[in-house]
Amino acid sequence: MTDETLKRYRESIDNIDAALVFLLAERFKVTQAVGRYKAETKLPPADPSREEEQIARLRSLAQSAHLDPDFSEKFLRFIIDEVIRHHERVREAG
Repeated sequence: MTDETLKRYRESIDNIDAALVFLLAERFKVTQAVGRYKAETKLPPADPSREEEQIARLRSLAQSAHLDPDFSEKFLRFIIDEVIRHHERVREAG
């Protein structure tokens, strides 16, 4: 049994998921360059004030997009934590 409507929805979801993966890959490519720059210039891996600004900005964007701001914050926090881990590894590698 084939449900064409469900199939079309799922194809769209698959396309969106693929786009998210490529966006995340691009984002991490840039943040890795930031990590190398921070290590070279002796800046700390984390920037709590920048993180809070970004979280507030994305919570506001989420509200505008009718997306749960708590979800968007959790998602961004996960990404930020991973970026900080990358920056710490780069700094430790010297």
